[in-house]
Amino acid sequence: MIKKIAMLISVIATVALTPAIRAEENAGRQWPADQQVSIDQIDHAVFDQLLRKYVDVNGRVNYRAWHQSQSDRGQLTSYLEMLSCGNPEIPASRPAKLAYWINAYNAVTIEGILRVYPTTSIRNHTAKLVGYNIWKNLIFTAGNQRVSLEDIEHKILRKMGEPRIHFAIVCASIGCPRLLNEAYVPNRLEQQLVTNTQDFFNRQQNLQIVNNGLNLSQIISWFGSDFGSTQQQQIQVLSRYFPPQAQAVVGRGNYSINFLDYDWDLNTQ
Repeated sequence: MIKKIAMLISVIATVALTPAIRAEENAGRQWPADQQVSIDQIDHAVFDQLLRKYVDVNGRVNYRAWHQSQSDRGQLTSYLEMLSCGNPEIPASRPAKLAYWINAYNAVTIEGILRVYPTTSIRNHTAKLVGYNIWKNLIFTAGNQRVSLEDIEHKILRKMGEPRIHFAIVCASIGCPRLLNEAYVPNRLEQQLVTNTQDFFNRQQNLQIVNNGLNLSQIISWFGSDFGSTQQQQIQVLSRYFPPQAQAVVGRGNYSINFLDYDWDLNTQ
């Protein structure tokens, strides 16, 4: 018994002294009420410039160069602070809201990775029991709301009824959809969602044809209910974005569906 108590004290002491265990961290800032604006008025040009500079056509991010550039780290900070003056409670168009929250998710994720860089995976920073969890503890301020990455994905974006957000928001992993090397903007949002969804299913890591079946990304397993109540409905909705060969498999019917292993390695160049 004494030995067990001593071990427990040792574990508690180690946990208490571990530097990786951090309280909530903030992204963005709180703006006075009279300086908050409709999301319709938010300009994503700064984020667009940063993405074009540091993200390649395959969605891989040059975190090393971005991390080393104090000016561009500052630009991302300034963009997040500017995003924070957008108040979701003020009326705004649906495309503007979707673009806003997609960009917010991606920008906060990049900011979170840059804070812990160098790293090999976001999963190194998603403690389940004790310690910092980037998805829960990196808090973004939007108007009067304080939201985590999990909140943005599950409580905001998924509830907006646009399931293609799953091919737009990126958790800094190779298994994710590519990070588009431009910001999402309201007037081109539909085109951007279509383009990136088609790109997702045209990549071998996300869709493979095997005999009379399809191997699909785990994203479809995790979030399939957003596309339909049954697997058949889900595939029918998604197949419009499949390459022709995969569409033919679905068209013939009687196909099998399996899911691929997810690659959590950092989506770095």
